[in-house]
Amino acid sequence: MSYLRLAALAAFALVPLLGASFQVIDLAMKIALFATLVASYDILIGYTGIVSFGHAMFFGVGAYAVALALTRFGAPTYGHLMAGVLAGMAAGAVLAVVIATFSLRVRAIFFAMITLAFAEFAVILAVQWSELTGGEDGLSPRLPGLLAVGGDGGRLLGVPISSRLVAYYVVLAACLACFLAMARFVHSPLGRTLQAIRDNALRAEALGVRTFACQVAATTFASVVATVVGAGYAVWVRYVNPESTLGVPIMLDVLLMVIIGGIGTLYGGLVGAAFLVTARQSLPYLSRVGAALFPGSALAQALTERWLLYFGVLFILVVFFFPRGVLGTLRQASARRGSS
Repeated sequence: MSYLRLAALAAFALVPLLGASFQVIDLAMKIALFATLVASYDILIGYTGIVSFGHAMFFGVGAYAVALALTRFGAPTYGHLMAGVLAGMAAGAVLAVVIATFSLRVRAIFFAMITLAFAEFAVILAVQWSELTGGEDGLSPRLPGLLAVGGDGGRLLGVPISSRLVAYYVVLAACLACFLAMARFVHSPLGRTLQAIRDNALRAEALGVRTFACQVAATTFASVVATVVGAGYAVWVRYVNPESTLGVPIMLDVLLMVIIGGIGTLYGGLVGAAFLVTARQSLPYLSRVGAALFPGSALAQALTERWLLYFGVLFILVVFFFPRGVLGTLRQASARRGSS
């Protein structure tokens, strides 16, 4: 498994250096970002047993914190960028503690509904407070220093050093750091305690475990990671609005990704993100190719307009053949072979 992780990391690192187009580089970057976001959510649902429908809200908090820091305080600098990242992490931690304190003592479904209500409130606030957030038009932050060069920053292994190349490796490094921190977290004594709480909370309490404090810690940690991912998204896309960073569809995508990759696997988010992001970008293109090959065909036109149907069929097939997610099912099959 460690060799597969190294291979995945090498693939992400080499994509820009192999002369790939911007569409391929953008696809790789979004897979890395959403894989990290899904892994942070997996800490909640997979390792702690907490179902939250508002985790994507922290993604938006991080994105807006960076965008506001780079647009509301004059010319952008590295100091503004770091201040935005740290402010987003602090705001995410405080918000997570507040929500967890008032919500985690209720049953799981009620906690999920409360987090969904907070997420909807965040969307409404971002839309209505247009003087600060730009409303539905959003914000387009300008980046400082090397992140703002236009292609004249020299060459690296024959590849021109552009702002996109620098941003790619900066955000990729942040995603890697988050993955390492999450892997350390789930294998720490606290992480193993959280898994015990997930399996049997009453027994854990009987053994003297402070279940509520542990769950608050897990929620806060996962939320802070999500804000860092949101900050990376703002740096890469350079545009932030309520729909792209705070909307409920993002949360639905995260749920789909964690189900496809495998709940409680952490690295399954990489599989789920690769599947969903690639399908979202490739299926419409393949539909247009089919329409171009058969111009005027009513069948080709109908198939072009129903590319979401193809995605639904793919999702059903994945869930049918991999009931525990792709990585979860593979791990289960490997464990069975090892025991036999």
